[in-house]
Amino acid sequence: MNAPENGLHGTETDQTYARAGFGAAVPRGTAPVLVVVDLTRGFTEPEFPSGADLSAEVEAAGALVRAAHESGAPVVYTAISYTPAEADGDAIAWLRKAPGMRSLRDGSAAVALDPRLERHDADHLIVKKGASAFHGTSLAALLTGLGADTVLVCGATTSGCVRATAVDAVQSGFNTLVVREACGDRARGPHDAALFDLQAKYADVIGLSEGVELLAKAR
Repeated sequence: MNAPENGLHGTETDQTYARAGFGAAVPRGTAPVLVVVDLTRGFTEPEFPSGADLSAEVEAAGALVRAAHESGAPVVYTAISYTPAEADGDAIAWLRKAPGMRSLRDGSAAVALDPRLERHDADHLIVKKGASAFHGTSLAALLTGLGADTVLVCGATTSGCVRATAVDAVQSGFNTLVVREACGDRARGPHDAALFDLQAKYADVIGLSEGVELLAKAR
């Protein structure tokens, strides 16, 4: 199994997962769509309470975005953003568990796309209220309308919104690839565990060079 390189990867673990029938390869299509999850300033800059220094991951995601723009492959950005009523109220259950997310308010600097990323007028934006970019949004319909046969996922955080989005992508019927270098988290342990689990059960975790190549060859 082509698992991420981390401490969870070992002979006994490999044998257990192989016996269970996990880790088969995901098909690569010719009509990929790039989904960039929550690379907004509130996550990519350490000055924000919910953020971390994700400069390397933003740079890697930027390479994917450029490859998609050059080939004409669609790019979908996602962002978490709450209205004042949502941020200050008690209607969203997730905010009871993760009250730090209340700072991601409509119109604030925290919900702005990281300025190091290119956003073209033709790029799409999905605004979400929870971890998965699919839950309660039009993303599945959008990907179908775009003719996607493969979804490349990158962004933040690996153990949270990236993982939830990738799981829902495959459950929505899309072959799913997660680009390792373009995913970031606040801590290494959850990042590694999420990539291991995604590779085993839901997606192929691929390197940046393969991701760029797939997008560059999009029809």
